Amino acid sequence: MMVAGVDGWKREWVSVLLADGAVGGVAVFPTLADVVAALPEAEVIAVDVPIGLPEAGHRRADAEAKRLLGMRASTVFYAPPREVLAEPTYREANARSWERFGHGVSAQAYRLREKIGEAAVLAEADERLVEAHPELSFAVMAGGVLRSSKKSWNGQAERRALLHAAGVVLDRLLPGRAGDAPPDDVLDAAAAAWTARRVATGTARSIPDPPETIRGRAVAIRA
Repeated sequence: MMVAGVDGWKREWVSVLLADGAVGGVAVFPTLADVVAALPEAEVIAVDVPIGLPEAGHRRADAEAKRLLGMRASTVFYAPPREVLAEPTYREANARSWERFGHGVSAQAYRLREKIGEAAVLAEADERLVEAHPELSFAVMAGGVLRSSKKSWNGQAERRALLHAAGVVLDRLLPGRAGDAPPDDVLDAAAAAWTARRVATGTARSIPDPPETIRGRAVAIRA
């Protein structure tokens, strides 16, 4: 069985491939389309980006994820409606969100608009793509929310240990440009790969359960 986890890094994407449960490679790609094209045999590709934007208000997946993560709720942002992300500047996007929906849009969500748009287009054509959120994945692995930030020394050590215990063992040195990627992005991609394996084996959690239906699509974060 082959699955993959993907996390956005700057304008690129970091992927971790699992082949029969073990890490089969870590790589950096310019686009998500390049990741998908490079993994034709992957059964599931879990991506750390919202797939399925709300028509208005907030997605149930984001609200439920925030509730579950408690003290780490800030790691989840509310996916904004499609029309908000279409605005040419963050200032205009935030103003439109307040005008149309009565709440603002996070700067992080707006910065990711190109990645969100790319994932949306690909997911329409390729059902292998599912949405993951690494912090939720790590919480499920650990049986509770992690206290340390993924940016901290202790936080990264804890996440590596959790992955190792789950059979997702990352090499001390990574090849090529993957070795230049920030540690937290590689760990997040690995956690997404762990989730992809759970989706492929039918053991993943759906947040919410059952998924919310948006424009005919079942929308949920898998963990």
